[in-house]
Amino acid sequence: MTIPRAAKTLRRTRIQEEKEEQILEAALDVFSASGFRGSTIDQIAEVAGMSKPNLLYYFRTKEAMHRALIDRVLYTWLEPLRAFDADGNPEEEIRSYIRRKLEMARDFPRESRLFANEVLQGAPHIEDELKGPLKELVDEKAEVIRAWAKSGKIVKCDPYHLIFSIWSTTQHYADFDVQVRAVLGQDHAGEGRFEDAARFLEQLFIGGLRPDRSES
Repeated sequence: MTIPRAAKTLRRTRIQEEKEEQILEAALDVFSASGFRGSTIDQIAEVAGMSKPNLLYYFRTKEAMHRALIDRVLYTWLEPLRAFDADGNPEEEIRSYIRRKLEMARDFPRESRLFANEVLQGAPHIEDELKGPLKELVDEKAEVIRAWAKSGKIVKCDPYHLIFSIWSTTQHYADFDVQVRAVLGQDHAGEGRFEDAARFLEQLFIGGLRPDRSES
């Protein structure tokens, strides 16, 4: 995990911590809007309301700021999947996962776009994480889904594509928020759209996975 330059001092003051958060908030705004390649330190300093030298005291490079944000996003984004409980009821576990992912799309749209931009650019900064910890976690949860299917609790399915499908359908509401609100129109584009989405996705996924929907 990237450690801010100021954090390497023997004692971090409250002011240092606040400045680091101020910088990372600004960096999140800039990176999520313009991507890593389209962003500059000057832009981030301007949004943060501080001088470039002052910003560079806390983070020496654009890469350091981006890395700190990506580390946070990866941890936060994977938390709902970590909570997937093998001993739980499959319908309740899948329902909870869908709703937690939609809550994250609602509450952390900038973080979602930051991650999407990174992946669209070939994941140059997180390839090791994708092939390592992320893959290991998905492999683990894929086995949970397979076990549910083997025991007859859900229909047989490809667990990886199930997880990918939940990712894509839930994160759509963050990454394509402007499009969603434009198509839904003013009367349906309020906060209630997330509850509408949750109910539909529950019907789509849970209904499709119930054993009584399988072919005899």
